[in-house]
Amino acid sequence: MDTRLDTAPRPDAPERNAAPVAEPSQSLDPKSPVARFGPDRPLLTDAGVRLAPFQIAYQTAGTLNADRSNAVLICHALTGDQHFAHTHPLTGKPGWWETLVGPGKPVDTDRYFVICSNVIGSCMGTTGPASIDPATGRPYGLDFPLMTIRDMVRAQAMLLDHLGIDSLFLCIGGSMGGMQVLQWAALYPERVFAAMPIATGARHSAQNIAFHEVGRQAIMADPAWADGRYLEEGTRPAKGLGVARMGAHITYLSEPALHRKFGRRFQGGSAPTFSFNADFQIESYLRHQGLSFVERFDANAYLYLTRAMDYFDLAADHGGVLANAFRGTTTRFCVISFTSDWLFPTADSRVIVHALNAAAAPVAFVEVETDKGHDAFLLDEPAMFAAARGFIDAAARARGL
Repeated sequence: MDTRLDTAPRPDAPERNAAPVAEPSQSLDPKSPVARFGPDRPLLTDAGVRLAPFQIAYQTAGTLNADRSNAVLICHALTGDQHFAHTHPLTGKPGWWETLVGPGKPVDTDRYFVICSNVIGSCMGTTGPASIDPATGRPYGLDFPLMTIRDMVRAQAMLLDHLGIDSLFLCIGGSMGGMQVLQWAALYPERVFAAMPIATGARHSAQNIAFHEVGRQAIMADPAWADGRYLEEGTRPAKGLGVARMGAHITYLSEPALHRKFGRRFQGGSAPTFSFNADFQIESYLRHQGLSFVERFDANAYLYLTRAMDYFDLAADHGGVLANAFRGTTTRFCVISFTSDWLFPTADSRVIVHALNAAAAPVAFVEVETDKGHDAFLLDEPAMFAAARGFIDAAARARGL
């Protein structure tokens, strides 16, 4: 299996029925290392499908030590990717977690070998609905099997096996990434020394499923979606995906943060225009978020990843008792929540902590006081950094690093 950077055009690129549009998924031309798994190494999915062949795009930082004991796995959130500390190849922006990861930072790349893979079903080089179905020579579209958080973690475990890494010093992530961290600890406890799930829950709430469904319906209502075959049609459901992003982005923020940043201020003036233009600054901000998102994300991938989050229910996978997911674990945990996060409120984190206590697992819990909402885990949040540094440094001492 080749892990070299693959930038050559693929001969199996689909023919278009119309002039092609910019393809944001990088499924054909990923700008990062790629691990490829052939027909002899299928991914066995919860949907009962043996996915093969498939590939995983990833990035790394730091150096793996001689005994391979300093590996850190970063699990990205819904619209994240593998470019955690690398310039994004489409947007040119810095890595999405450079606040937390880097030389001298809590996840110190001078001490640890850090890995982040684009999750299965996504759209930055890992196999997903925009990838070519070898059976047809066309993009999978909705023929791609539904994926779960557990499938994402199984694929990550295959990547670590490929890289020769038996165990992780630390598994860390926020939101959907936090779900993956919990799944890692439940599925492969012997491979995870320390785990840090941030701003997450052990299951998706009915409210969160509802928000996701509104976003999916916005995408599928866009005529350009073409029943998921838009890549073959040379179109893209940009309006629907943009609306989905706008709606979701509101859930990542908080009312105090929105009021502080925008309030009811008008855009470019002090009076209404008596039109449906973006009169208010918050309207202009949300429209910008929608437009910039469609430049880097695949619409079908958004459908698949939101559905994977909806299906996540760790307790249901263990007889309805969350503590059963962690029975006998030796993994040490640090659970972090934010006071203004209403997408994954602190109550969700307390459920995780109580389950870990019931399973006699070593666990620390930190609730960070902030008005930045769910997205606080991606921002400059000193209290989170201090908690993360303290936990990681203590775990490193225990690990002998």
